[in-house]
Amino acid sequence: MHSVVLTKGVPDFREGQVSFDEDGHLERGDTPTVMNPNDKFALRAALQTKVRHGGRVSLASMGPPGYKEILQEGMRDVYADDLYLLSDREMGAADTWATAMTLATGIDQFEEEPDLLFAGFKTADGETGHTGPQTAWCLDWPTITHVVAFEVDETERTIRAKRLVEGDVSEIETVEAPLPAFVVTDPEFEASYRTARERLRYKDFRAETQERAAAYEDHLTVWDHEDLNLDPDYIGLDGSPTIVAGVDPIPKAPSEREATMVDPDEMDPVFEELQPFAGAD
Repeated sequence: MHSVVLTKGVPDFREGQVSFDEDGHLERGDTPTVMNPNDKFALRAALQTKVRHGGRVSLASMGPPGYKEILQEGMRDVYADDLYLLSDREMGAADTWATAMTLATGIDQFEEEPDLLFAGFKTADGETGHTGPQTAWCLDWPTITHVVAFEVDETERTIRAKRLVEGDVSEIETVEAPLPAFVVTDPEFEASYRTARERLRYKDFRAETQERAAAYEDHLTVWDHEDLNLDPDYIGLDGSPTIVAGVDPIPKAPSEREATMVDPDEMDPVFEELQPFAGAD
């Protein structure tokens, strides 16, 4: 069973000012990045698949050379077997469509067709949730979104998934699709290891991967647009139909609570006010 996880680095706003060029495009090479938080649910889903069914997990990302560290983090967390980075300047400033076209071409480059493709719900920077489903559309694979649990039947070559449907009330819908399939994990997804055998395999994979992650570049494949035989006119900025009209800084959210400054030498009134909540006499 071969699972592929799409992952991405997103700006780390805690590290300082995010860098944009004069046209309003994010300068990812000059911006501190972290792994997209929602991708971690997809990583856990792929690891669950490996523990239950064997096989391997690959992580794939499109971005600047600095994304190698993001892939290393993913390898360490999900015990992945190999990493793929699609990277060169011709791919830069791509919108979701150009990114999906590039990722789908990279997945087609694998020696054998993967069984499952996983992605997170959305990224923390663009928040469109488009790239994963668009990649699946390019591959002509069935897509299941908002997945909170799933089972794979290797004999029947199917995946049966529970997905969260939110409307006036939250409901769980059960759907089935043939493999290969694309799965978007919901933030409510939790990996499950139900037997002693699965828990032991999980522990073994952890020990193996710590060594592999330390030498992650030995398991990393980097492809540029020439390796993938991609026309520069259809990828990156030139292949992106989206036009950025402008970029506005994210305003700091207003405080919802009032604060009262108290002199450290005058804390007795504060203790008296808090005492009833502590259940003290």
